Amino acid sequence: MIAGFSSSRWKEVRPQVKYPAVFRHKENYPITVMCRFFGVSRSGYYDYVKRMDKPAFDQALAEKIAECQERVNKTYGYHRVYIWLKKQGIVRNPKTVLRVMQKYGLLSEIRRRCKYRRMSERLHKSPNLLNRQFVAERPNRKWVTDISYIHTGQGVLYLSIIRDLHDNSIVAHKMGTAQTVRLVLDTIRAAKKKEEATAELQLHSDQGFQYTSQAYFTLTQSYGITPSMPRRGNCYGNAMAEDFFSILKSECIYRAKPSSFAQARQLIDAYIWS
Repeated sequence: MIAGFSSSRWKEVRPQVKYPAVFRHKENYPITVMCRFFGVSRSGYYDYVKRMDKPAFDQALAEKIAECQERVNKTYGYHRVYIWLKKQGIVRNPKTVLRVMQKYGLLSEIRRRCKYRRMSERLHKSPNLLNRQFVAERPNRKWVTDISYIHTGQGVLYLSIIRDLHDNSIVAHKMGTAQTVRLVLDTIRAAKKKEEATAELQLHSDQGFQYTSQAYFTLTQSYGITPSMPRRGNCYGNAMAEDFFSILKSECIYRAKPSSFAQARQLIDAYIWS
């Protein structure tokens, strides 16, 4: 047995993990002995060594993702990065985007819902009634809602919106310095105060903790609104809400670079109301 290693421990390990171990200990043990011990071929090992001096095949994609994350201060999850890449003319499988982000340490540093998720609030998951049918024949039949991050010199401002799919107008929006259930509920209340909800109204969201909370379910039921949600990890599931955020940031936030919460609020209000 090679010192420090157990053959049984390495039996199920992938060759991509074994080759670096062989390389690290090449000065201590013969290559042939280590390849036999780890159960890999010498030719495979030498191919690995040749590839070490070549750029990874996914490096170009990683650099574009890094550019995206730098612009948004590393707040995008993989589905939003996927949408951003698509707008740049780069089309990749969402799973590929996720894999590259994991490999190069490009995952979101803020929107890790699992850290903020309180299991007692994750009570209500609704079926995907909208099912990518992002067209409504009449107003107040299909609304989409979501929360996004607005970076300012003072910190992060959270923007909650409700969008009507009939004309893509913003029915209501609220802003706050924390992404809470209350922020979402206040947005719904503002929308209900402005527009009359009918029995046919569907409110589509993702499965964030705000939208699966008891308070969200109770409020929508009291207004006669039917919640709708895509399955988790569906990058197209709430595309119309995310599309608005993308346009808002490109046309307004990135250009103005607000230095304070107050300036960001003014910019967003003016953009939505114009």
